[in-house]
Formats: sequence, structure tokens, C-alpha cells
Amino acid sequence: MAKKKVITVVKIQIEAGKASPAPPVGTALGPHGIAIMDFVKAYNAKTEAQAGTVVPTEITIYEDRTFDFILKTPPTSTLIREKAGLQKAANNPGSEVAGNITEAQVEEIATIKMPDLNANDMAAAKLQVRGTARSMGITVS
Repeated sequence: MAKKKVITVVKIQIEAGKASPAPPVGTALGPHGIAIMDFVKAYNAKTEAQAGTVVPTEITIYEDRTFDFILKTPPTSTLIREKAGLQKAANNPGSEVAGNITEAQVEEIATIKMPDLNANDMAAAKLQVRGTARSMGITVS
């Protein structure tokens, strides 16, 4: 069987279990001619266990207007904000501290993010999480 020809890959971030044909899903997928409701039903079924978190999704659209999608791990910034108990990060990260997370929380976030990071080991993954926290104005103790 011949491989399907890929037209495009669309990346969007949607809250788990709450996809709808309205934007951003409809505006991202509509121009490519795929059945939006088929994607919405499949996405909501796959992510219902993660309800409440934002899940980045990579949708591969093929020439025959079929699609596949891959779920990624939640954004690091979202996980850090959850652990710190914040709604948003610092407005001025260099001179303002918005919150604090512990080393154990950094390791927990790095473990969750490890499949999507370009890190070779846990130490490198923790450094990436610490860097994201610093850029958000959140300290690690």
C-alpha cells in the first residue's frame, strides 16, 4: 500500500475534552477541507481523562482529506503556573517575583515533559524547566 501524501501539519493548543468546531479548531482545520466534527469527537474522546489542562496537538492532514493527530504534553509554563498556584506569571520577570516552586516540583514537571523535550537526561530536562520558570519570574528553592 502506498503512503498517503501529507498536505500540511497544523499545530494547535486546545483544552482537553473541550474541543468544538468554533475557533481555534474551525479556523485552523476548515481551510484544509477535513471533517471538523470528526476531529472534535476523536480529540475529546482521547483527552477526556486530562480535562482542565491545555493539550498541544499536532494534526497531520493528508491529500485525501483524512487526518491523524498526536497529543503532546501540556506546555511547561502551564505546569509551572499550576504548581506555583498562579493564574499568570510576572509582568516584569527580571525584577519581579511572581511565585516559587520547589526542586521536587521541578523534577515532577521535567518527568511529565521528558517525552517532548530535546534533553538527553533528567538533569538537562530540569535545567530547561528551571529556565522557563526564571523567564516567568518564578523562583526555584
